[in-house]
Amino acid sequence: MDDPAYVPRTVRQRLGAGLFGRVAGPDGPATRARIHTTPGPRWFAPDDPVRRVHGDASMFVGGLRALLLQSLHPLAMAAVAAHSGYRGDPWGRLQRTSTFLAVTTFGTAADAEAAVARVRGVHARVEGVTAAGERYRASDPHLLTWVHATEVDSFLRAHLRYGRDPLDGAGCDAYLDSAARVALALGAENPPRSRRELDRCIASYRSELRSTPEALEAARFILLRPPLPLAARAPYAVLAANAIALLPSWARAPLHLPYVPRFERAFVAPTGHLITRTIRWALPAPPTKPGPADGE
Repeated sequence: MDDPAYVPRTVRQRLGAGLFGRVAGPDGPATRARIHTTPGPRWFAPDDPVRRVHGDASMFVGGLRALLLQSLHPLAMAAVAAHSGYRGDPWGRLQRTSTFLAVTTFGTAADAEAAVARVRGVHARVEGVTAAGERYRASDPHLLTWVHATEVDSFLRAHLRYGRDPLDGAGCDAYLDSAARVALALGAENPPRSRRELDRCIASYRSELRSTPEALEAARFILLRPPLPLAARAPYAVLAANAIALLPSWARAPLHLPYVPRFERAFVAPTGHLITRTIRWALPAPPTKPGPADGE
């Protein structure tokens, strides 16, 4: 107890355990160990940029941005609102999503393929009609490409602003090329493989995007009514503010979000660096016994 490092270690361990438990669930430590230490070939090599991006604390900001941007597509949002259960079980949905990302990024090829098969099975059962009478299918390659494009765009932009070791231009293109493997496995069509292709891809969807009651409700839930204890509200608000700050200006008005670039640069961005450094400090490093990538 006289060790001056004892209290900081305890605070770090408690913060890390609480945060990891929210994101990965009660079985998170065991699942993480299994993902990282199970022998066998992987989809991505240890030095692949996709591992650097998906393993960084900046994903906390990128993930929130992706959810907000995705909500602007009325068909994708209708599927989420009707079938995902995000209001009743938001942490369960987050944990399933984070586990899928971890398995496909760091797990064995066999486990990645099994995870993709499970998601495709779920998508095959999700279909319906929007309030405007438009039909949607979660397995629609066009919608899958939108979801993928918004995710990689958000993850990459958050990484470039808040990542510990941001990628250079070639690394960004390599990240997108690697991430396309997962998108194709899920059924997306022509996922972008470079920053130029990514910009064109997102621009091609602009005419389909609009504000809907479901999108506004999702934004309110994500930003204003997250199911969190009082002590976690302020750090979460920092993450949310930085997610909004990374959105393109054209995405703000449909979601009733402000656009104040000078304020965001002067006051919001510094808090983003602080919160991501804190998350990075708190979370324990993953086990280090990775298998080889395919072909090695």
